Order: sequence, then C-alpha cells, then structure tokens
Amino acid sequence: MKKMALSAVLVLQLFTRSAAADQVPVVDPMEGDYAWTYSLALQAATWGGPLVTMYAFRDHVALGPSAKAPPNTLWRMENISTPALSKVAGYVTPNVNVIYGFGFMDLRQEPILIEAPDSEGRYYMVEILDMWTNAFAYIGGKSTGYKGGKFLLAGPGWKGTVPDGVERINCPTPWVLIQPRVHIYSRGEIDLEGAKKVLEAIKPTSFAKHMRRPGLMAPSYDFIVPKVVNPALPLSVMEYTDPLQFWEILAAALKENPPPKDQLTALLPLFKPLGIEYGKHWDRTKLKPAVLDAMKRAASEIGEMLSHLSIGTFIQGASIAPPTIGKFGTDYRTRAIIARVGLTANQPAEAIYWMYTQDKQGAALTGENRYTMTFKEGIPFEKPGFWSITLYDASNNYTVSNPMNRYMLGSDTSDLKKNGDGSFTIYIQKTSPGKDKESNWLPAPLGPFYLIPRSYPPTRDVVHLLEDVKAWTIPFLERVQ
Repeated sequence: MKKMALSAVLVLQLFTRSAAADQVPVVDPMEGDYAWTYSLALQAATWGGPLVTMYAFRDHVALGPSAKAPPNTLWRMENISTPALSKVAGYVTPNVNVIYGFGFMDLRQEPILIEAPDSEGRYYMVEILDMWTNAFAYIGGKSTGYKGGKFLLAGPGWKGTVPDGVERINCPTPWVLIQPRVHIYSRGEIDLEGAKKVLEAIKPTSFAKHMRRPGLMAPSYDFIVPKVVNPALPLSVMEYTDPLQFWEILAAALKENPPPKDQLTALLPLFKPLGIEYGKHWDRTKLKPAVLDAMKRAASEIGEMLSHLSIGTFIQGASIAPPTIGKFGTDYRTRAIIARVGLTANQPAEAIYWMYTQDKQGAALTGENRYTMTFKEGIPFEKPGFWSITLYDASNNYTVSNPMNRYMLGSDTSDLKKNGDGSFTIYIQKTSPGKDKESNWLPAPLGPFYLIPRSYPPTRDVVHLLEDVKAWTIPFLERVQ
C-alpha cells in the first residue's frame, strides 16, 4: 500500500476513552472531519469503482480516439491475449484458452439483435454484462448451448414486439458489454482459424436493420475522456492524471447508467457530502478544500488498495471467491475487487476461478523462487469446455513474456506428462526445469506473480467449491529449496 488507509491512533482517539474514566482525549475537529470524509470517499469509490472502470473501458473499446469498434459493433481480437495484445486490450487477467470479442451496445434508442452460430461442438459463450459488471445473461455455454440462435438485447423500458424465432434478453442498464469467448483448441491442437470463424459469426445488428426499417439517426457521444497515468496498464487500475476525474466520471456514469432503485434511494444519499448525487454533475468548486483533498487521496489509492484486499475464503495460498461472483447484488466489496483484478468475471455456473498469491509457507509468489504444484486430477469441466491454470505478472495483471510463448497449462496441453498414479506436477519458475520437465513448465517473471485456475464450464462439484472449500481438493504451491 502507498499509505495506511486510516491512522489507527486517530481512530482510537475518536472512538475510545482514555484509561482514566473522567478524561476524554482532545481531538482536532478538522482531523476528525478529514478522517470521516476520507473513509466515506473510500466506500463511495468501492461502490462506484466498477462503474468507473466500465466507463473507461467503453471509451477504450468504442468511443475514444483509439477505439477498436464503434458502439453496437464487435471488436474481435486476432489472437489470444499475449503480453503485447493484453496491453492493446487494456483488459485485466485474460483467459488464454480463448480469443475474445468486446462490444459495447447502446440500447437507448432501440434494441440490438445478437446472432450466434452453430459452432459444431466448439466451446464458446457470449457473456453479457451491465455497466456495474454484473453478468446478467449468456448466449452459448451452458445457458443456451452451441447450436446458435437469435437474441434481442432490450434496454430498460423497451415495449416493442419481439420477432418470431428471437429470444428477448432484458438488460438492466442502457449500455451493456457483450464479451464473446471462443475456445481456440480443437482435439488438443491450436485451431485459431476455426475459432475466428465462430467469433466472426457472432454478430450484433440494429433492430431497425433486422426488421428492414429505415435506420435511426446515430446519436452523438459527448462523454468525458478518461486520462490515465499509464496507458500500458489495465483500465481497472483507475489511476488518472487528475485523480479527481474519478469522481467526475462516477457522477456522469451514474446519470447515464443508474444502479437499482433501492441503491438510489437507500445508499446514494450517504455520499451527498462528497457532492455525489444522482442526475447531477459533480462540481469540485462547491466542495471545501479538505473534502477535495480526502476525495483525491481516496481516488488515488482505491485501485492499489483493492488489488491487495482478500476475497472469499483463503486456503492453501489461494483465495476462493464467494458465490456472489459475477452477479454481485449488494456484495460491493467483492464486486470492487473482482472489477480491479478480474474484470467481467463470470457467474459460477459458467466458469469457476480462484487465485493463488502465496506458497504453502504463506510467502508471496515471486520468480526469484522455484515452485511445484501437483494436481491429483485436472479441474473437472463439462465438455466441450476446458480447464487451465494461467500465470500473470502481478505488476501489470497481464500474461508473462517467455521464450516458449506459454502462458497456461491444462486440458489443452496435449503433452502434459503424468506421474505413475495419474497425477501431474507442474513446475513454476523463471528458468527451464530441464528438458525432461519442460512439457510441464509454466514460465514465471523475475518478480511477483499470481496464478488463476479456471474451469469452463465447471461441474457441479467445482461450483460447490465456492460454498464449501472442501468440495474439491485444491493443490498448493511447494517452494523448491
């Protein structure tokens, strides 16, 4: 952490009495106001951070000067998320068993129709997220299978008629993100071209065009342009050249994509002392300098803070997310952490993840050491899916450059060597463990890193892991002496 979040001494001064019952410590009211305002700003940033990240991601993908695909179209990545392509995407902790698509759909004028193909048995799915990072619907995967179909994304309040043969999906926010994932492996071999064909066949179309009606006039987009400190880092880092821009974006995004009504009425008024009100522009000139200073500090620190917070259950060096992942409800803490380190994480029925940050002895993972991890079996999944374990550089949340261009091991690794009892050991280190072990080598960076195991889509036993960490025995990392 760059700084302590709150002074423990100040907290004790504010909320405890001295040893002598008749003595009350003297506290400077200005210090108390600052501490309270800073604490409130942290909570507001925790609640609103995912929305700010999605706003910035939309600018990056669809609206900004280097946009990849205009609204209501789909940016299709040409390959898996190599370290170089990860920086282009600005997308945190990517899955490298798939190629991605990203498309922001503007549903304010009319619905958008999504056409999905028959993949002939290849795994794919289209995750659909609201602007608060909730994965509220799916096309493909376990939800609708792999035979394809037509689906209408209808924004809030749309009352039109759905054409025959089209399934309606009601969207909770006027903007949504569609995110296809298409498995690039076929029978243990990379088949990038086959995956691209499936990705190309996932097509968004305006409702007017589908109905062969005159097209509507394209709306104008005059949104705040996020100005980040380091464009090479994921947008979920939330570091802006002017930290107070965080609050300007939050207020604008709230007006455009409001949260559920109960949060508007019961939660949002809590943040009024920060100048955050629904439907209103955030005006820094109307706030006291001390309030602005506390808000600036909170906005500067929230991204780093979230990247280090624990989540769910911690066991054997791994954090097991709670069942709320992907559809968070009022679990704002989990939503904020996941938006920071695993943006657009899926609901458990479609995908399971956990994260390793420590070895068996409780020490942080670093490429300065060597590790082994032994799986009794691969992580169970339902065909035609896959399981994998992927390594990421903790300094940027991207995959790690290495001479083998290998970023994961798993069910797609055709030459993974097994032990005599059917288990297999993987070797996690910066340098080769030896030619005889290289098939099971996961290259690490020199510095800090973390690991993400995945199952797409998981079996029921693995889904149950989020509620009972003993439902499936997870392995641990053993440091090699």
